[in-house]
Amino acid sequence: MDDDIFVGGGGEGYGDPQVLLMKYANRHGLIAGATGTGKTVTLQILAESFSARGVPVFLSDVKGDLSGLAAAGSADFKLHDAFMSRAETINFADSFKYESFPVTFWDLFGKSGHPVRTTVAEMGPLLLSRLLDLTEAQEGVVNIAFRMSDEQGMPLLDLKDLQALLVWCGENADALELRYGNISRSSIGAIQRRLLVIENEGGANLFGEPALELADIMRTDTDGRGPINILDSGKLMSSPRLYATFLLWLLSELFEELPEIGDPDKPKLVFFFDEAHLLFEDAPKALVQKVEQVARLIRSKGVGVYFVSQNPDDIDEDVLGQLGNRVQHALRAFTARDRKALHRAAETYRTNPRFDTEAAIREVGVGEAVTSFLIKKGAPGVVERTLIRPPSSQLGPISADERRAVIASSPVAGKYEAQVDRESAFEMLKAKAEQAAKEAEEAERKEEEAEAAEREYRAGRRYTGTGVERSTSRGKPARKDDSFGGAMAQIVMKELKGTTGRRIVRGILGGLFKGR
Repeated sequence: MDDDIFVGGGGEGYGDPQVLLMKYANRHGLIAGATGTGKTVTLQILAESFSARGVPVFLSDVKGDLSGLAAAGSADFKLHDAFMSRAETINFADSFKYESFPVTFWDLFGKSGHPVRTTVAEMGPLLLSRLLDLTEAQEGVVNIAFRMSDEQGMPLLDLKDLQALLVWCGENADALELRYGNISRSSIGAIQRRLLVIENEGGANLFGEPALELADIMRTDTDGRGPINILDSGKLMSSPRLYATFLLWLLSELFEELPEIGDPDKPKLVFFFDEAHLLFEDAPKALVQKVEQVARLIRSKGVGVYFVSQNPDDIDEDVLGQLGNRVQHALRAFTARDRKALHRAAETYRTNPRFDTEAAIREVGVGEAVTSFLIKKGAPGVVERTLIRPPSSQLGPISADERRAVIASSPVAGKYEAQVDRESAFEMLKAKAEQAAKEAEEAERKEEEAEAAEREYRAGRRYTGTGVERSTSRGKPARKDDSFGGAMAQIVMKELKGTTGRRIVRGILGGLFKGR
């Protein structure tokens, strides 16, 4: 088919042209190889090809090089002659041309692209616990907080919402433990410290509204080309757990939101997960199982996931087995461990009798690869040595001014820049605390007035020489309020009995909201 993607070919000593069939592009893939062997260029030419065929792409730009997708290549580029020579060698010269592609820049920190956010509720307790590196007991407390958020109608949108709700859970631990299990103050304290670390690392930028709408990364331009969404990940890589968690959240959102479509003629979206080893490094079993489940099922929703890493060993074995389209650049084999990894990588390919796969993976040069793509009926093709085609867009980053111009002309310009802080758990708890403080102050004022009146009455009785009668009757007890607000008021009153009303807000809850 004309829509199929030409990845590369060969001259003398190389095999047949290598083509990625669009109808199998949602069967996932792998781009692997040591640093400097050409993984980024392979990712770039695949992103170009998908975009040209109307398929949206989402990828992360760790080194900043992929911003060049927004600009056309040039004959003035130092590698132009090499590109043209390569195109001639692989019979691609007639189809090769320089062109730019529709790019939308995103940035978790809102500096090098449009801000991208989600809410704490959308992240969910499992991914959030992974992000915070929590123990099983601490993860249980987070699950309780999420349950209380649902039951009490208090949305968890940003980090301060979760922080406030954890405080409330701690203050109500005795009542909650009967139904949900132990809620220790030490666990809550540990979670709060982890939240503070994430906040200091810039993770607070991830949580809030407006949250990313999937439709904004899947729209096509007026020419029918798919957008290439580039997440600026240079700064984000300093917090690798945040990077991996965000990309996994986005993958999970696609899985949850997109409808089942079976096997489409071409993907609805292609997702490139660069530095994929960060996803599986020290990951708990439950998280790896979730990744494996999403990878297995998301293809029926038309999403292809391509993992990019230095070594296939970086990918969990169950996930690796689902990656049908593979581009393997050179692997180094200087140590015994490297040689074992090289041998395992070679074993995953369908053997070609013309050459030794293991030797080929070790020997291919920059811009070359050992490739295998799915063929008829989804069977893996025979492994081939391949010269990768040159990119049509600019190789290397664009300038800061060019990036700003692309951002300003983006179809989502202005939509996500201003953060919205609507009423959620933090504001609701703050209002209840203030109401409880007001009620406590009013009760104390009335008590002081009653005591003053009694002192005045006693003084008058002594002056007239009559005895003072002591009342043994008690006021009618207040009706117990089982509501959330009532529980909050009772806790505040119990904790601060005998103090002045003004200390209530400064006390167990007041400090939480100070300075917000």
